[in-house]
Amino acid sequence: MHGYSRLGNPRPAGSPPSSPRCRHGRNKNAAGRRGPKQSILEKVVVLLISVVFKRRAVLLFAPLLYLSGMLLYMGTVNFDVVSLKHAVVVVSKRSPPGSVYRSPQVFHKLWPHMQAESNHTHNLLMAVWNSKVRQVWKPCISNDISNEGLPKSNGFFIIEANGGLNQQRLSICDAVAVAGLLNATLLIPIFHLNSVWKDSSHFGNIFDEDFFIHALRNHVNVVRELPGDILERFDNNISNIVNLRVKGWSSPAYYLQKVLPKLEQMGAVRIAPFSNRLALAVPSKVQRLRCLANFETLRFSNSIRTLADKMVERMVKSSSQRGGKYVSVHLRFEEDMVAFSCCEYDGGEEEKHEMDIARERSWRGKFRRRGRVIRPGANRVDGKCPLTPLEVGMMLRGMGFDNTTSVYVAAGKIYKAEKYMAPLKQMFPHLEMKDTLATAEELAPFKGHLSRLAALDYTVCLHSEVFVTTQGGNFPHFLMGHRRYLYGGHSKTIKPDKRKLALLFDNPNIRWEDFKRQMQDMLRHSDQKGVELKKPSASLYTFPMPDCMCKEADARNESGNETNKTDLNT
Repeated sequence: MHGYSRLGNPRPAGSPPSSPRCRHGRNKNAAGRRGPKQSILEKVVVLLISVVFKRRAVLLFAPLLYLSGMLLYMGTVNFDVVSLKHAVVVVSKRSPPGSVYRSPQVFHKLWPHMQAESNHTHNLLMAVWNSKVRQVWKPCISNDISNEGLPKSNGFFIIEANGGLNQQRLSICDAVAVAGLLNATLLIPIFHLNSVWKDSSHFGNIFDEDFFIHALRNHVNVVRELPGDILERFDNNISNIVNLRVKGWSSPAYYLQKVLPKLEQMGAVRIAPFSNRLALAVPSKVQRLRCLANFETLRFSNSIRTLADKMVERMVKSSSQRGGKYVSVHLRFEEDMVAFSCCEYDGGEEEKHEMDIARERSWRGKFRRRGRVIRPGANRVDGKCPLTPLEVGMMLRGMGFDNTTSVYVAAGKIYKAEKYMAPLKQMFPHLEMKDTLATAEELAPFKGHLSRLAALDYTVCLHSEVFVTTQGGNFPHFLMGHRRYLYGGHSKTIKPDKRKLALLFDNPNIRWEDFKRQMQDMLRHSDQKGVELKKPSASLYTFPMPDCMCKEADARNESGNETNKTDLNT
């Protein structure tokens, strides 16, 4: 019995296959006995199959081809450019894309065109976002949260929030959610003195403590201090309370199975640090507590709100020609950020030396480990380099924002600010920062407290008509979500394609019209992505729909329906 063959009848057992040469000879002799003539389609199919089988060996070279391509991409291998001048061959070295910071040359070419258009552009700020969106969203956190009061607490939940302003914010909101899940009483979060931020502020210095406790009263019990009997159990020292080691992104089931028994047994548990300790995907009731904490209960302290409101009013007044609308930019071009990115600009050997010192100071040997290869050109082409103030300015001018636009720059201490900020101020004379928008006396209580200063930036950016993010991080992620929550689901944020920008800024010969077209396409893309629903792997702090917001009928239709209802009632 022989197995089935797709090629026809089985060959007798033990009979070796005939040699190709013999088969070829037999085919020649049998030429006169061939079957029906093949159609053109059959011939094409046979030809393609034969080509594939004859060139199978090419697949063996695929890894080599891939490695060669990566070497070219990383800038290890460069091709020489050969040109003819007066019958003489000229060989010049061509730098790979992104290996040289060419933005100043691009600016030099495009600046005359920007000047020529300064007084001829329309008021982009009045119509920067598409008003044809048919669906709007509104906050609806309270719909799923009960106001029936709280059952007896299972114990006290203590967390330590570390990092900067928005890392602390994330820890606080997650702690509220976990406290609600465990039916625990939350102690006002303790702030860890971060080695990078070096801010000794407490919760009450940054957030309104009374408002936080009051706003959560029907959802999570919050206290400022532990009761005396609980402290006595641990010799009046919070650090004696057991610190549970909880893995990052732990599920609600983990907290119920592992943390809750300890809480009920000891009356108090502590998790320090408490950063990213709760999974992104959790039941809707837990998500709603996150929403409530972030968007409704966490407001800045009175001292921060007072100055921040003044700064917003001043920006609105300075942009009165634009209907009180202004652009805010989160600029990440501090020395530490430039050093960490391992990108190179136009500072030469002095810059390289300064960056080496900065990397060693902040990360102590991390970038000198064996096998660590730094490729600035590859980083730039991959969109990982911080945008310079010059590049941000060119991008905005290309999008259509003219030199009368009021711009607020949220940033720390800019690396070589005098040099790098000059072209941005040249393109946007109405430019403000904390130090120019507020007086030295107003800022004095905030000096040395980076989280409080960041809170000022956060508020001014929150209320701008356009927010521009340039490098990622917690600040823009939280801000985009907060803006979606306030502005009907639209983040009103420009999130540039930095890979595309790297290639455009690498071309000193680019035409102004081509550059403008690319920038305006980028602006349209940001507009389209402004309203975006949360995916399972995303954070609701950036994408509050649909966990924190509900879809509402088109505003125009809704207003028309309301009018009809009014007419009927009258």
